[in-house]
Amino acid sequence: MDKKEIGKWIYNVAHITGEFKLRSGQISNEYFDKYLFEAEPELLIEIVKIMKSLIPLGTEIIAGLEMGGIPVVTALSIESGVKSAFVRKKAKEYGTCKLAEGTDIKNKKVCIIEDVVTTGGQIIESVRELRERGAKVDTVLCVILRDEKAIEILANEGLRIIPAFTMDYIKEQTNLY
Repeated sequence: MDKKEIGKWIYNVAHITGEFKLRSGQISNEYFDKYLFEAEPELLIEIVKIMKSLIPLGTEIIAGLEMGGIPVVTALSIESGVKSAFVRKKAKEYGTCKLAEGTDIKNKKVCIIEDVVTTGGQIIESVRELRERGAKVDTVLCVILRDEKAIEILANEGLRIIPAFTMDYIKEQTNLY
C-alpha cells in the first residue's frame, strides 16, 4: 500500500467535522481523531511501516507520549525492533514514581513518538522532563503534523519534527482540499 492510499484511509477513518477545542486552546471545525486510526490494526501497521523509515539513525529508544502516542510507539517498536518507553504527562506519585515507563531513558538517544501535533505544547513539557532525567532528545516523529507552526515552536526547544503525514497531504488525497 502506498502513502497516498494510507493518507486517504486515515482521512476516511479518522477525519471528523464539528466544533473542537484543541489542546492548544484553538477551536477547529475539523479534527483527526487519533484513536480511530490507532484502533484499526491494519491501518496502524501501515502507518508505522512508513514511520519506521523515518526513525533517526542512532536512536536507542522511541518514547510514546500519554495517551495517543502509546499505541503508535508500541506498534512502531514491534515493527522496527527499537525499544520503547511510555511517557506519562506527570510522574507517577506512587510505586516507582517514574515519568517514563518501560525502558530506562537515562543517557540514551530518545526519539519522541506522537500522534497528532498542532503546536507541540505537550511535547515540550514532556521533553523538558525527560531531559531533566538524562534523556538525549532532539527529534519528534509524529503521524500527523496538523499545523506547520509547530516546526518553529519545537525548533526553539532544540527539537526537529518529522511527520509521516501533514494534515494538508492527507486532505489532498481525498480530492476535497
